[in-house]
Amino acid sequence: MSFRSAGFRPAVLGAAVALALVLSGTALAQDAQPAAAATAAQPAASAAPAVAATPAAVKPGDATAGQAKAAVCGACHGMDGNSADAQYPKLAGQSEQYIVRQLTDFKSGKRQNPIMMGMAAPLSEQDMHDLGAYFSTKKPLPGVADQALVEHGEKLYRQGDSSRDIPACMACHSIDGSGNPGAMYPHLAGQHAQYVEATLKAWHDGTTWGDDAHAKIMPSIAAKLDSKDIAALASYIEGLHSADAESTTQP
Repeated sequence: MSFRSAGFRPAVLGAAVALALVLSGTALAQDAQPAAAATAAQPAASAAPAVAATPAAVKPGDATAGQAKAAVCGACHGMDGNSADAQYPKLAGQSEQYIVRQLTDFKSGKRQNPIMMGMAAPLSEQDMHDLGAYFSTKKPLPGVADQALVEHGEKLYRQGDSSRDIPACMACHSIDGSGNPGAMYPHLAGQHAQYVEATLKAWHDGTTWGDDAHAKIMPSIAAKLDSKDIAALASYIEGLHSADAESTTQP
């Protein structure tokens, strides 16, 4: 699954019949009794219309439930979110919020990818949260950067290039590439250079993942990068990791 497995809408029908007889004086008039009987015999069909139940609220993601649902994702992304094939992104370490957003956009068609659109189609919102919770608990395996590209990539990542109005990547993705879950900025550290490079090139060429302001951030930045910038950033990001990442043992 390239980014990225099934809502609950129970319906409850209820009906109530209200019957009121207006009494005049101290006794019912004899000729009022047939009318009262007829009123009492009216079928329930004339009752108030059914009230639809509120859909079940989505709960925070459950990593245990997500692990079972993630079995189908493993073919492309690896069972622990560390894909072996560099064309597929690593999901390990991505925040629940970010994964939910991407799956939602795949399902709606805002983000175009034939494989992922099909995979996301049957997912409920709860499924998405559970998957996100599971992958957020996994540790991304660190990669290795091309030393010939590190200096250029590091400069762009940490400082940007004010002469071209390119902001530093770490401003949104943090200095160690861990991202910003609250703002739904993804974890980048250790991501495959091949995937990062292909994504940046697509954004540079005009691809977008939606039409809202958030989706337009990266295409506007990538448009200012040249091919050397993109290659250097992609390589630097693959080699980026926290100090203890190399000693991390996968669960």
